[in-house]
Amino acid sequence: MKKMEKKREQKRQSILRSAQEAFQAGGYAGVSMDLVARNAGMTKQTLYRYYPSKEALYQATLDAAREESRDRFLKELELEDTQEALTRFAIGFLRVHLSEGNLAGIRLLMAEGPEAPEMARAHYAAGPEKVRARLAVFLRQRSQIRDPELAAEMLLSTLLSRRMTFLTGLQGLPAPADLEAHGRRTVRLFMELLD
Repeated sequence: MKKMEKKREQKRQSILRSAQEAFQAGGYAGVSMDLVARNAGMTKQTLYRYYPSKEALYQATLDAAREESRDRFLKELELEDTQEALTRFAIGFLRVHLSEGNLAGIRLLMAEGPEAPEMARAHYAAGPEKVRARLAVFLRQRSQIRDPELAAEMLLSTLLSRRMTFLTGLQGLPAPADLEAHGRRTVRLFMELLD
């Protein structure tokens, strides 16, 4: 990487860190591009060269946070054994989506999404849509199911069926063994329904 490219990437990372901290502390509506620029130690004009809008910046923070974790559980779908691939995918999916960081993001989305539809669009573009589409491709390739998009949506919804109790604080975060058991049971039932 050339010196200029490296410097540009460092600036981009600084912006993303500042933006993530700001969005977590102040919510989407409470964050301005001025605040992010100030926290990143740059002018607003420089910030806009990297991200043309608050929505684009929010989208980039979501992408950065999800890219590594999403790629990890989506890679499980490359395993040869269909049930094992789905099981490992499900467990990885649950670990990410029932983590404290992810739940905090969902709480923010629920609180501010109705007033900031651009935030909701950014959220769904960054994660759920990509995961659902990749899972549907997997199901189309590995099964005779007539509607893989609906099947993918049903599997993901079933995996997340307990999320509301964690979001509202009715239950503490699940233990890793509980996540794994839920993932295994869900996939086992899903596979029975496919037969």
